Amino acid sequence: MRRVDYDTEQHQNYARGRALTERQLQVWIDAFAAVLPGRRPLTGLDVGSGTGRFTPALADAFGPVTGVEPSVRMREVAEAQPPHPGVRYLEGSAEHLPVPSASADYALMFLSWHHVENKPRAVHELARALRPGGRLLLRANFSDHHPRPWWLDHFPRAHEVESTLFQPLHEAIAMFTTAGWRVTDFTTVTEPSSGTRRDLLDRLRLRTLSFFAHLTPDEQEAGFRSLERTVAEDPDAPAPVFAEPLLTLERG
Repeated sequence: MRRVDYDTEQHQNYARGRALTERQLQVWIDAFAAVLPGRRPLTGLDVGSGTGRFTPALADAFGPVTGVEPSVRMREVAEAQPPHPGVRYLEGSAEHLPVPSASADYALMFLSWHHVENKPRAVHELARALRPGGRLLLRANFSDHHPRPWWLDHFPRAHEVESTLFQPLHEAIAMFTTAGWRVTDFTTVTEPSSGTRRDLLDRLRLRTLSFFAHLTPDEQEAGFRSLERTVAEDPDAPAPVFAEPLLTLERG
């Protein structure tokens, strides 16, 4: 599958297209708190931190966080936010974390696992960076446990694209457990609605989901025309919600 180059394609609109409401953000922070140790502070890694939509909130809730992001432009957007005393952003990736060994209590990977090119290396590098007993919070789409948002059906090749883009859950688990990790939790989290169907359509038009990079321009336009007709029937209806998977693994 084609690799998304965030330095040229999505950094301008990513923060706007993927923005979370305060209520949505709090739902995720509560979900993370439920699977992390109760002591505070915790030292965290936000791996694939992008424009920093989670990083400051993680620091507020748990303690100092290093956002690790390979895209220069995405880091620039993150660093343009008001500075946070508990946050820093560094160049790196899941395969090459710019932190000392055994220096973090947890790592969050929120919709970044599918971008990792060398997953076996990332499994070992994450284990190196975390302390014994450290936890990885993996919010990933898995090809066999993938939420199907209502709008996806307007793009006929969606299933084909996503089955190629995302790993099956059992395969991801096997990669970690054979390297000494253990699964501590698997659950789903339902975000509150982010607004109306019209609001969601406006954000989707920014094309900040990896999915769109794997469709042709014609496929995108046809899908949006179909979606626009559906939204026009009831544009002010709340955008439907769906359950999103969260896998928690513990370093041995």
